[in-house]
Amino acid sequence: MTTSIVIATMVIWLLQIVPGSFVTTYLEYIPLATFIQPWRLLTSAFVHDTGNILHVGLNMYTVFIFGRILEPMLGRLRFAALYLTSAIGGSVGVLLLSEPTVSVVGASTACFGLMAAYFVIARKFGANTGQLIGLIAINLAFGFLVPGIAWQGHLGGLISGGLVAYLYTRNSNRSGNKFVQLSVAATGAGLVVFALAYAYAQGWHY
Repeated sequence: MTTSIVIATMVIWLLQIVPGSFVTTYLEYIPLATFIQPWRLLTSAFVHDTGNILHVGLNMYTVFIFGRILEPMLGRLRFAALYLTSAIGGSVGVLLLSEPTVSVVGASTACFGLMAAYFVIARKFGANTGQLIGLIAINLAFGFLVPGIAWQGHLGGLISGGLVAYLYTRNSNRSGNKFVQLSVAATGAGLVVFALAYAYAQGWHY
C-alpha cells in the first residue's frame, strides 16, 4: 500500500505538470468548495506544488519511511485507512482554521497523521519517543514560521492520525478488531459529514 500511494502520487504530479493540465484545479482543497465538491477533502493529499519537486519528493520520502514501519504492523487496509483519514482530517483542519478561499495541496497532512500514529503505537509498546516528539515539533514549527505552509492541515492530520492509531491500539482480539474497524470507518465518515455540515452552515452550498 505504501508503494501504491507513492506511485499514485508521483503519477498525479506528472499529470499536474503537463502543459495546460487542470488536475490541480480539480483536486486541490478549497474550503469554499467543500459542500459542492467534497472529494477535494481527500484528493488534495495527492496533488503538490508543480513548481517545486522537493514538495512532492520530501512528502513521498516521509510516506515511504513511516509506511515501511507502520504498514507491516497494521496491515494494508488499516494502513490505508490511517493514511486516508489523516488526509481528510488535515483538510478539516484547514476548513476550520483557515480562510475559505485558500487553496491547499500536499500529502503533508497525511504524513503528520503517520508520524502521530507511530508515536501513539510506540508509546503503547513502551518505546522511546523523545526523538520523534522533536521531529514532529520541528515540522509543526515550520508550518507556523514559513509562509505558504498550511499548519492548519498539519494539525488536523496530526490529530486524526493520532486518534486512528489510538483506536488501533485498544483491542487486538477478533471481536475487538471488528469494533475498531467500525470505529475507524465512523471516524473517517464523521469527518466528512462534519465538513459538509459546517460548509452548509456557512452558506457555501450554492
